[in-house]
Amino acid sequence: MLNPLVLNLFLLLQHLLRPAPEAPLVLRPVAPGFGPALFSIAAVRDERPGQPAVALLLPATAAAGTTTAAQPVELRNGTATALQQFAAATLPAATTSRYPITLRVLELQVRETPGPNGAANGTIALHLAFEWRNAEGRTSTLTEYRGAARYGRARPNRAVVETALGQALLGGLRYFNGWLATAAAHDVRLATAVQPTFRYDTRQTEPDTLFYDPARPMAWSDFTGTPRSEGQYAAAVFPSFGYRTRPRVRQGVVVLDIELQVYVVRTSSWVAEGQRTAYNLNHEQRHFDIVRLVAERFRRKVGPDSLTVADYQSILGWQYLDSFREMNRLQDQYDRETSGGTDATAQNRWNQRIATELREFGVIK
Repeated sequence: MLNPLVLNLFLLLQHLLRPAPEAPLVLRPVAPGFGPALFSIAAVRDERPGQPAVALLLPATAAAGTTTAAQPVELRNGTATALQQFAAATLPAATTSRYPITLRVLELQVRETPGPNGAANGTIALHLAFEWRNAEGRTSTLTEYRGAARYGRARPNRAVVETALGQALLGGLRYFNGWLATAAAHDVRLATAVQPTFRYDTRQTEPDTLFYDPARPMAWSDFTGTPRSEGQYAAAVFPSFGYRTRPRVRQGVVVLDIELQVYVVRTSSWVAEGQRTAYNLNHEQRHFDIVRLVAERFRRKVGPDSLTVADYQSILGWQYLDSFREMNRLQDQYDRETSGGTDATAQNRWNQRIATELREFGVIK
């Protein structure tokens, strides 16, 4: 049986011969070499599998007969906190909070092997992802960065490791700032708002399509379709409206150019023989005016406050369908209440109502 005193002496000797734990690495701010910074690091997530120690460093000295294996070394305050503090202290003071970024650490490791004459050779591997959550709550990984570096040092000189690691991390921040400066001009993921702009197509160059223009009301020459003998109507038009969009990103805003088209198809418009009167033409023009009013209401439904970056196209589509149904209801109501234009008193009421709304929308004076 081993003497307890001998056992204790043996354990004490092992403890004395074991290398002392390595002190944590300290990330100190470095001169960024770029500016202004277009982002801030709002949070850091350490997503490395198992979250091992960042570094495996060779000990400063190795006693005779002891191992020279690299020892695990952490960053002071832990990886996530250390990187966030480093970014806050390193990024230029003009950092804007327009893009508060979550930095995801996918890989961060320093590995050392013995070099000649007792030196240490180190390699650094870095894989970062830059994630942004916009004002609408949509989270996107914008881009990723992979970096690598090598260094050599005399074993007692730990400052070389800290400097090399800081420069490697700075490379990631510099890369992302440059990426952001370029992408902000065109990447819709970086947009924070939608600003719609509207214009009406008023071309008069299409042979079969008449686009609504207050300065160019309908004329009987626009009714080129074959008259229909059935029914009680003296004439008929089938006006409608549509839209086309052209989105572009400018300074973090989706500028949405919307072209509205209120139109009638000439070959679908007809007038019966002997019915080309000013009264009948007015009735058909009011059908056209109603569609313009519906388009104006649609225009006001899709203002900046109603459109989101993530869903502006689907919101536009839904509002358009709602307005299209409204257009059909109003056309039916108009014909029903005016008896297809034959009730002059009701027709006059609708004339006044439509003209008033067109003035309120600024379509006519």
